[in-house]
Amino acid sequence: MMTNQRKIFAPVANVETQTYWDAASAGKLLVKTCLACGEPHFYPRALCPFCFGETEWTETNGEGEIYSFSVMRRAPVPYAIAFVRLDAGPTMMSNLVDCDFDSLRIGQRVKVAFKPAENGQNVPMFTPTG
Repeated sequence: MMTNQRKIFAPVANVETQTYWDAASAGKLLVKTCLACGEPHFYPRALCPFCFGETEWTETNGEGEIYSFSVMRRAPVPYAIAFVRLDAGPTMMSNLVDCDFDSLRIGQRVKVAFKPAENGQNVPMFTPTG
């Protein structure tokens, strides 16, 4: 890992999230979708947060737009976090990477970019597409 990059801590998988992390290792971004009401949601959980119905995994195209963001410039290594509204429906919080922080804007299109954590596990982050 380069010295000018932030350390990415290894995620801790559990029974409900193991499939999510396995897919991330394969370069796929999954969300859960309710079998009863059809609502997609993130963070992965067994029951739908809208109607408490059962859920299934759905692969996304990994694209969306920045809903909100903040740049942390006073950190030892500056970084940006954002809420990204996925084309698949849900909004997820993640880092923005491989970009000029001064050019970020709300509504900007982004796509998933998997970055390895300290244990090698891919972690989904986002990078601007234009």
